[in-house]
Amino acid sequence: MAIPLDTVTAPIALLAQPAELAALPPEAPLRMPVQSLSTFPRSAVRKPIRPRSTPWLTRLFVFGGAIALTGWGAFEMYKVVSVSVVTPLQWALVALFTVNFSWIALAFTSAIVGFLSLLRRPRPRGLPSSLSTRTAVVMPVYNEATARVFASLQSMIEDIATTGLLQHFDFFILSDSTQPNAWIAEERAFYALRERMGPSARIFYRHRKRNTGRKAGNIEDFVTRWGGAYDHMLVLDADSLMTSACIVGLTAAMEADPDSGIIQSLPLIINRNTLFARLQQFAAKIYGPVIATGLAVWSGREGNYWGHNAIIRTRAFADHCGMPTLSGKPPFGGHIMSHDFVEAALIRRAGWSVYMLPDLQGSYEESPPSLIDLATRDRRWCQGNLQHVRVVGAAGLTWPTRQHFTTGIMSYLASPLWLAQLLVGVMLVLQTRYVRPEYFTREFSLFPTWPRFDAERALMLFGVTMAILIAPKIFGLILALIRGDERRLSGGGFRLTVSALFEILMSALMAPILMLIQSGAVVQIIFGRDTGWNPQRRDDGSIPFRDIVRRHRWHVLFGLFVGVSAFMIAPSLAGWMSPTILGLLLAIPISYASGQLSLGLALKRAGLLLTREETQPPAIAGRANALMRELEESGFDDANGVEAIHADPLLRARHEAMLPAAEGRRRGEIDRDRVLAQAKIGDAETIEDLMAWLDNRETMVVLHDRALLGLLAGLPRRETAIAAE
Repeated sequence: MAIPLDTVTAPIALLAQPAELAALPPEAPLRMPVQSLSTFPRSAVRKPIRPRSTPWLTRLFVFGGAIALTGWGAFEMYKVVSVSVVTPLQWALVALFTVNFSWIALAFTSAIVGFLSLLRRPRPRGLPSSLSTRTAVVMPVYNEATARVFASLQSMIEDIATTGLLQHFDFFILSDSTQPNAWIAEERAFYALRERMGPSARIFYRHRKRNTGRKAGNIEDFVTRWGGAYDHMLVLDADSLMTSACIVGLTAAMEADPDSGIIQSLPLIINRNTLFARLQQFAAKIYGPVIATGLAVWSGREGNYWGHNAIIRTRAFADHCGMPTLSGKPPFGGHIMSHDFVEAALIRRAGWSVYMLPDLQGSYEESPPSLIDLATRDRRWCQGNLQHVRVVGAAGLTWPTRQHFTTGIMSYLASPLWLAQLLVGVMLVLQTRYVRPEYFTREFSLFPTWPRFDAERALMLFGVTMAILIAPKIFGLILALIRGDERRLSGGGFRLTVSALFEILMSALMAPILMLIQSGAVVQIIFGRDTGWNPQRRDDGSIPFRDIVRRHRWHVLFGLFVGVSAFMIAPSLAGWMSPTILGLLLAIPISYASGQLSLGLALKRAGLLLTREETQPPAIAGRANALMRELEESGFDDANGVEAIHADPLLRARHEAMLPAAEGRRRGEIDRDRVLAQAKIGDAETIEDLMAWLDNRETMVVLHDRALLGLLAGLPRRETAIAAE
């Protein structure tokens, strides 16, 4: 049954109660001083940075093993090219291989630690019967699908209520939406949610006029206005979903550990049905815990923060996580985009612990529905991580923190380095085949300077590299196969194995496409192109085929050029590069297939790429999906915000009550958008005329201005005006 969001039975007397309509608690401000990255006053340290139970032996194994493995790989590559005198191009190949190999070696040794840790099943965590603190659950939103946001929030509130601990949690929707329709839809959904949950529900909504600082600024605004009233804040994303066991478990863990500043959960991907999203969902479930557990074990209490599905000690955050603004212009200057890494670094620098509980179940998120959607989000992440080049050397950081920054930076630099390695390899083979040796050089030599290779050793090194690369996935598959319930709920041993092989194949085909996309993003950022901050597309759905062709045509042409060149040089080279060449040649159909809902559902019906959460969905996910369908039927996501405000006097009164006080303007200052909006209201004969004339900026001005809203309310509807004539 659809929820009647357009009809409200509250008495008209409610119009005279703006404080109640604002629906915000009394402010309890905390100051967030901006932190310095170049100097670090030791007086700011809460306590000496000596984390308990520092996992030195584990770190020695992970990093010592990675260094030893990298040294072996570099030596083997040197032996591959040192059959004769080593040329500058061959030295370049050795250097590029060593850098690239070092990062997969580190991932391999970390995955070994995760695999061995997960072989011992953790004991289930009991749910505490009481809490002694107050926690704010904050959900920042930015032009999101309102039905999804409020369905998830309601399902979490209902689930926590079953524990009898709901009184310890307040819920905040922190809107930074810049689209007028999204803003009004959020307000309508907010009041409908409060009516459904009853008068005692502690649910609050705040919309910022200017989204200064983006998500970091959104959280900072909450902390500086209401943070003092709460011991902790649980930070969500718009696609987050967490069970009561996970939320209460995180809260209890922070209560029990007075040294903790941030405790991160491990979100799993759910509710995904396109081919690409189901590949990511399967990988996150089967392989993700191995990688995350390894990271959690060697990081210990000097871990990282991923920006959502984590609990934060509010006062510690306020004291030490004021975001600095980097000097210069974007992309390397200005606002710090990947603020979560920096917040973890700053709070750790001050002596608080940051760690993850990868065994805590019930933390979920969603993923982009297609390869192009991933590339769009990845472009912003690429800029944010490369921006950390200016942060990694900040004063006072611990070396594990610097390692987290370096790993993030290298996750994007790896693509252009891999591309460079491929191109250098092709150039060497080309030189060997077509460039004549120079026998009479300036320096006397009995032999020419002639690049030669040890083909047998090269093949062995390639095989070892591939084995190390896919080993974390094999570890995850082994764990799923030896755990009976996981194996059964993933379709059985045969289907689980086939699913893993299919995911590995698709990842191998997509890898060169992502390599070129990320390489292009790195080049754009280096040359000063800012990505901005666009809202994510979270729903299932395909992308128009012409857009896919436009995005991937250069990838196909590059693959064609490399393939033809490699075959002309040597068929064996073309065979060695065939996974890369094939992935690029098939970029358009692969990208098209990635966003297809029908392909994902067909694999689901065949029992492939299944996860436990699909076969045995969490109750909270089923409740959230049911609520989302009901809210979608109400249609407020598709409604025009101006029309909704005009048609419903109670909604308009509620909207006006939540607006902040009007900002003063300097003498002689003219707001051009306001002047234009007011003129259009004056010229409009009907509300339909005004809706057609206002652009997005002018609409936002009208919705922020009580006087203009009053003028808008006086416009008749077209049918009313015609009837009056």
